[in-house]
Amino acid sequence: MARRSASESAKTVELRRDERGLALVGGGMELLGDFTRMLPRLRTDRLGRELLVRAARVRGAEEPTAIDCTAGLGEDSLLLAAAGFRVTLFERDETICALLADAMERAANEPQLKDIVERMTLVGGDSIAGLAELGFAPDVVYLDPMFPGRTKSAAVKKKFQLLHHLEQPCEEENELVAAALAASPRKVVIKRPAKGPQLAGIKPSYSISGKAVRYDVLVPPRQTEG
Repeated sequence: MARRSASESAKTVELRRDERGLALVGGGMELLGDFTRMLPRLRTDRLGRELLVRAARVRGAEEPTAIDCTAGLGEDSLLLAAAGFRVTLFERDETICALLADAMERAANEPQLKDIVERMTLVGGDSIAGLAELGFAPDVVYLDPMFPGRTKSAAVKKKFQLLHHLEQPCEEENELVAAALAASPRKVVIKRPAKGPQLAGIKPSYSISGKAVRYDVLVPPRQTEG
């Protein structure tokens, strides 16, 4: 069977807005960005144990900066912002970007999320080009690209099946990692399934692993932290 293109797949879903906000619907499913669901994970006693927060942590930065190159619905960026990072989020798919922008706008009106979301800046566009135009060296560059094995996995949550109609597996692994390293960050953090392959075949400086996910960390040679 021939594989459907992203444009063909996108025709099976549509954006709808109601009193709750902007949602992606199709195939009997609905996806609505909602950061309030993340509140339990943002509690002080839990945030520091988040694997991503542990992997991204940098020393000596009063207000560390992070670039999320593959923002999706922004939940990982929210964790980083809650941990004190100023995060720039890149999302190149216009539909997903619209969902994320709507979720951030609604979260800005929630007292428990307002200060966190103020540390998040959304940019609609390709992160490979965006990284070259930052104008500053971020502390962390974060990558969470889709890849074929993940899109076919039974472990993918049902709600994210809708996103897979829009985004295709990463076909620019080498370019993405090269752009991340060229931005001169203190570290590059890459999200992988626990037993998934290394992105672009690059061996990490170290990894932090959980049952379902692994964070590979690339530290440029001039850096010594780990």
